[in-house]
Amino acid sequence: MEDIKIRKVLREDNFSLAKIIRAAFIEFGAPLTGTVYEDPNTDALFELFDSEKMATLYVAEKDGEVLGCCGVFPTKGLDSGYAELVKFYLAKGARNRGIGKALFEKSILVARDFDYKYLYIESQPSFSKAVKMYEQYGFNYLNHSLGDSGHGNCDVWMLKTL
Repeated sequence: MEDIKIRKVLREDNFSLAKIIRAAFIEFGAPLTGTVYEDPNTDALFELFDSEKMATLYVAEKDGEVLGCCGVFPTKGLDSGYAELVKFYLAKGARNRGIGKALFEKSILVARDFDYKYLYIESQPSFSKAVKMYEQYGFNYLNHSLGDSGHGNCDVWMLKTL
């Protein structure tokens, strides 16, 4: 992870992050409707996270190039003490280098710092490598969604007690 900087999202990251997120959906053949792909917030991540006190989106960058993101958000409709791990995406060239793991672990730590008790994830079978990582970090499968993310086409739901 030489020269990789992990920091909070900036307004100027919006375009790069939206491009990375949408490219991942195309690359992995994930559904585009009812997902983050078509969510208008995908184009304004700085504003979304800046508007919530108990939320953080981390960005990985190298030499000014945005490589990916991961964060924690108190998704509408989740019970008190719950947050969602969100926006976990990496540019194709940033994968398999430990960058995703660093973003993921930092997000789990901030969820604990915010004093959340549970961390929820929604995903797709198309993102099987990420789902396998969630399993390795102690996330357990649920048979239904939690909260109201607006991403009705997600059909993998997982939860971890922090």
